[in-house]
Amino acid sequence: MLSLELEQLRFSDAGLIPAVVRDAGTGSILMVAWMNEESIRRTIDSRETWFWSRSRNELWRKGATSGNTQRVVAIATDCDADTLLIDVVSRGAACHTGMVSCFGDDEGDRLDLHSLMNVLRSRRQLRPANSYSAQLFDSGLDRILKKVGEESAEVIIAAKGDSRERVVEETADLLYHLAVLLVEKDIRLSEIAEVLTLRTSTTGR
Repeated sequence: MLSLELEQLRFSDAGLIPAVVRDAGTGSILMVAWMNEESIRRTIDSRETWFWSRSRNELWRKGATSGNTQRVVAIATDCDADTLLIDVVSRGAACHTGMVSCFGDDEGDRLDLHSLMNVLRSRRQLRPANSYSAQLFDSGLDRILKKVGEESAEVIIAAKGDSRERVVEETADLLYHLAVLLVEKDIRLSEIAEVLTLRTSTTGR
């Protein structure tokens, strides 16, 4: 469940707090809006974003008229507890102009794995019941390596004969299990990025 300690938040004198909405998959910033305590509660309860309109002086649900809703994956605060960061999966454009983002129509051919890595680190530490990730960590390194091998083979098979959608699905499975492996080995994405940057700058790849 989504949870947030509302009493810990630092609202403005008007009872508002800024919310930065981010694409949970790419990490791209989609929009910035204002929330009050009631809109936060509704967001948590419905798992869809609700905001406070300063111009209309009323609550509004994202996509209520456009259909471009946002399914909430996670909510976090900054270190001062005066700004919210909301990770969402969008159904349609985030901006009222029809663009993907209010900061430009950049669908972003990028893949942000940081959120996934953070979730996996939590699963490894807490080992919640009924969590597939926790089960993998419980099974140990050999089981994780076996899954990485299996998913690699599935990507190859899909690329040789299946649909484009199947390749996307199998690639997602492989990236997930690779992320599990990295967490198990306590390897950070920044370490891999550093190696890739060095290689592209020195070998012309």
